[in-house]
Amino acid sequence: MKVLKFGGTSVGSTENIKNVKSIINDGEQKLVVLSAMSGTTNTLVAIAKDIEYKEPNKSIDTINKLHEHYFNVVDGLLTNQSLNKKTKDYITSVFTFLVECTYKDYSKILENAILAQGELLSTYMFNCFLEQEGVSSALLPALDFMRIDKFKDPDLVSIKKDIVTVINNAPKSEIYITQGFICLDENGDISNLQRGGSDYSATIIGAVLKAEEVQIWTDIDGMHNNDPRYVENTRPISNLSFDEAAELAYFGAKILHPQTVTPVREDHIPVRLKNTMNPSAYGTLISSDTSENGIKAIAAKDNITAIKIKSGRMLQAHGFLKKVFEIFEVYETSIDMITTSEVAVSLTIDDDKNLNKIITELEKFASIEVDKDQSIICLVGHSIVNHEDTYKMFQILQDVKIRMISYGGSNNNISLLVRSKDKINTLRKLNDYLFELVTL
Repeated sequence: MKVLKFGGTSVGSTENIKNVKSIINDGEQKLVVLSAMSGTTNTLVAIAKDIEYKEPNKSIDTINKLHEHYFNVVDGLLTNQSLNKKTKDYITSVFTFLVECTYKDYSKILENAILAQGELLSTYMFNCFLEQEGVSSALLPALDFMRIDKFKDPDLVSIKKDIVTVINNAPKSEIYITQGFICLDENGDISNLQRGGSDYSATIIGAVLKAEEVQIWTDIDGMHNNDPRYVENTRPISNLSFDEAAELAYFGAKILHPQTVTPVREDHIPVRLKNTMNPSAYGTLISSDTSENGIKAIAAKDNITAIKIKSGRMLQAHGFLKKVFEIFEVYETSIDMITTSEVAVSLTIDDDKNLNKIITELEKFASIEVDKDQSIICLVGHSIVNHEDTYKMFQILQDVKIRMISYGGSNNNISLLVRSKDKINTLRKLNDYLFELVTL
């Protein structure tokens, strides 16, 4: 069985929904994971914020507009009057729930329940559409099997046991449909796998079912070798290893959730990135193959804060770094990059909500310098630190001010820290130097 995930844009209009149906309706059994329709999750976040800030009238106005939008989609999708009414009744029940939420006290549990409605709407509507089109399908509620533990990691043992039960209890079908993104936490409350988590849902399901392949369908022809929003002449990468894809996803490639490849890597289950709008394009195949060396792609991660920790006591003092790392651990703040000298440590974080507390602790034994509005530029490829062409990357140093370099921590990744205002220029310069658009 293959597992196919379709993102919000792929199910964002009646035309695109029909296109998804034509892609999956090939006579082979598969499990389809759907995101919420594009724009829905952002709207649900806004509704939750209005509830938090006690603005029920604003929230209800947003709910009513979204309700009307879904009715219009149904009218364009479902010509069968019985299925049209059935779907609208379900949609109305969802929006009645959202209205009821506006008069409740805000909590994170309530917000998560609100955010879950987008995937519940898209899957119910799509399943009814397949029924109208005569496609054998069954809806598998993700909340009946998708679980995370207290560390917010997937509970694979529970998921494997429960999803088999759910499939066995469903009508035997060619197409099984479930929700991405949403899950239950260790307490049985509705939670989620964070934004972009539908990719993660698909590979978790693919791993527990030992799928033949997981396909991530989006609106671009696979992973590109640079960010096409800022750089011209980018191209899709035909093949990536699991390690390369993981590095790119973590360091800013928007096409993949950072944890996507983790569940399938051990069992060598390939992940294929495809374009719903251009199904014939090859896309990108992510697998265990590491035969191609050298720099393959560049990604950028924004909203980075650099912290320089300087102390004369660091010189030849064992335990100094342990003391530093313990502070970040206490405040549950992960570190992206780190460089050291005899008297200073520079590191970066992408979550600054506890920055002031961290600085207060660090200032007890060191002087601190903080630079905000930084970006990490990540160059990825198998064994790039040993490749003969990697020297080209350093040509960029004559054109762009580099705050930090991380080289050698991984054979597959070289990272540069630059000011965010220099990010686009850096991406373009690297594209020229590394992909041989200029002569050195």
